[in-house]
Order: sequence, then C-alpha cells, then structure tokens
Amino acid sequence: MSLSAFAPVSPAELEARLRLHRLPEIGPARFRKLLEAFGSASKAISAPASAWRSLGLPLACAEARRSSEIRDGASHALAWLERPDQHLLMWDQSEYPALLAEISDAPPLLFVAGDPGILEKPQLAMVGSRRASRPGMDTAAAFSRSLAGAGFVITSGLALGIDAAAHQAALDVGGRTVGVLGTGLEKFYPQRNRRLADAMIASGSAVLSEFPLDAGPTASNFPRRNRIISGLSLGVLVVEASVASGSLITARLAAEQGREVYAIPGSIHHPGAKGCHQLIRDGAVLVETIEHILEALRGWQQLPLSTATPAVTHPLLILLHAAPHTSEALSVTSGWALPKVLAALTELEMDGRAVCESGRWFARVS
Repeated sequence: MSLSAFAPVSPAELEARLRLHRLPEIGPARFRKLLEAFGSASKAISAPASAWRSLGLPLACAEARRSSEIRDGASHALAWLERPDQHLLMWDQSEYPALLAEISDAPPLLFVAGDPGILEKPQLAMVGSRRASRPGMDTAAAFSRSLAGAGFVITSGLALGIDAAAHQAALDVGGRTVGVLGTGLEKFYPQRNRRLADAMIASGSAVLSEFPLDAGPTASNFPRRNRIISGLSLGVLVVEASVASGSLITARLAAEQGREVYAIPGSIHHPGAKGCHQLIRDGAVLVETIEHILEALRGWQQLPLSTATPAVTHPLLILLHAAPHTSEALSVTSGWALPKVLAALTELEMDGRAVCESGRWFARVS
C-alpha cells in the first residue's frame, strides 16, 4: 500500500508519526518502509511485532513503540507545535520543501522554528571551517551579503566560524537565512550561537532539524545534517576548509544530489585552503566573485516581479525553475495576490510553459 500524496493527517496519525520518529534505529528508509507497508503510522504502531520482524526491522524498534518514554516524547512534541512560530513539515505534505523531497533519504519529519515558507525560496548553502581565519570570515560575510542581496536565502549549519558569519551577514542586509541543526531544536548546539538563532527566528528566517526535539549532539548526526543543507539548496559554496573538514562532506553530498559545488581558492600555504583546492581539482567551480555563482544560476536571483517582464524570464517561471511550488506558495514567494498568480499560471499552462501535478506547479522544460 502506498501513501496518498498530500492527504490530510489526523491528530491521531500525527501523534503516531511522532512516536515512530523517536524509535531507536529508525531512519528515513525504515520510516518510509513502515508507512508504505501499513498505509499509515497509526496502523504501523498497532501492528503485531511479527509484522515488523517480517519487514526486517530490529527488535528494539518493535519493543519500544509502546513505551512511556516514546509516548511522552510525542506528547511533548505536540505541545511544542502549539506555538505559532513552531512547525512540523512532513515529506508527503505539500508544505515540504520540494528540492529536499528529491533526495533519496529525505527526512520524513522536519521541525521548524520561524518561517517555513522561506524553505521554498531559492537557497544557496555556505559552509566552511569552524576555526576559520579572519580573512575567511570576512570573505564569507561579503559573499553572504551579496548573495542575500541578490535574492537568495543563505543556508548553513549554525556552527561556529564560516557558518555563523554567513548567517549573520545575511541578517545584516535584511536577507533571509536558514540554519540546519545536528541536534534537536531544544538541545541547541553550539550554545554560543543560540542568540544568533533566536535573531534568525525573530526576523522571519528559520532554524530546523530532522531530529527529535531533545536529541543531543552526537558525531553521527552532523553528516546527516549536512545532506539537508545541500538538499535544500541549489548549490553549495565552500569558503574555507581543510581536507578533513565536514564541509567537504557537504560538498560531496551536493554533487551526489545534482547540486552545483563552488569553492573559493586561497594561499597554497594556508591549511584552510587545501580543502577548497581539492574540490576545485575534483570539478568544483572556482569562485572569485559573486558573478561566478550567478552566471551558473542565472535567472534564479531576485528579479523585479512585473507583468512587463519578458516572457522568457517570466517571474513565476523563474521561481518554478528553482523548485516546484503550490499556487499559494507562489503567492507568498512572489508577493503577488493569489488571484493574480492563478491568472498568470493559467496563461503559462495554456502556453505550454507550466504544468500542475498533484497540487504543485512545475516549469516545462522545452
């Protein structure tokens, strides 16, 4: 049995999904297997242990699903969601980020503090060393300001160093930025960036995590976090990194996901440049100015949303080339009233330049 795309989720089903999500040894693949096998999380929770074993799931999963700890954790998450600026995005719902949904191991649940609507806007990831040099920090800030000013959401991991510099610079110019955590949202790490995260949420940006709210920092969480950073983004810019940096993991994941990879070169004598040089040797775009990025993503930066825009660069098509959108999401992203969006989409559909499938609009590729 397969899931019905965009089917409404009842309160009981939501609670069941939150319980499944907290089970030990349940990752995206096993979560999906359970929902596809049983048709819903509610039915999976109530199924006999033998049915779970027949799917090849660990015994620990089946035994833990009815424990008080799992129930209490789900109840706490439901209470957390009662606040207006705290959200849960599910991978079979229309609000889930379209680009992230394309990756093979997309997280089934995303906890979001702030504005989840910005996840449908064109994003660029900026990553680099936690112990970056002062020139590296300045470079990250300069590129972030320029890219945010060009209309891109700046996405990073809210770590010390390059990540923090990129997030802060985007805020400084009134831009939007997304922070992806390797912990639960209630176990923020590193604490030194807690104030930055609060400022992001308060300003209309967002902080998110796939992990349960109380999940602490473990080494295995951060590579998983990195696939979300790249999965949300059109491309990844590595500013400064050693050859052992986790930023190179993000870049590798980006390449595997079909995203663009950019790297800023540095001195051959600086250890923090060696990772970027390795990426460039492996085929990353060498970046010296913002134009080197915009040339590869031409048409996805912010353009005036005017009905006088030439047909080849219709503003709604630009957004649809970046990612599929619902008509409501297009209204929010473009700033157009929904009736105007619907009228424009009708014209684009009649011209054969856009198509609607399962509630989302896609740009036709000629």
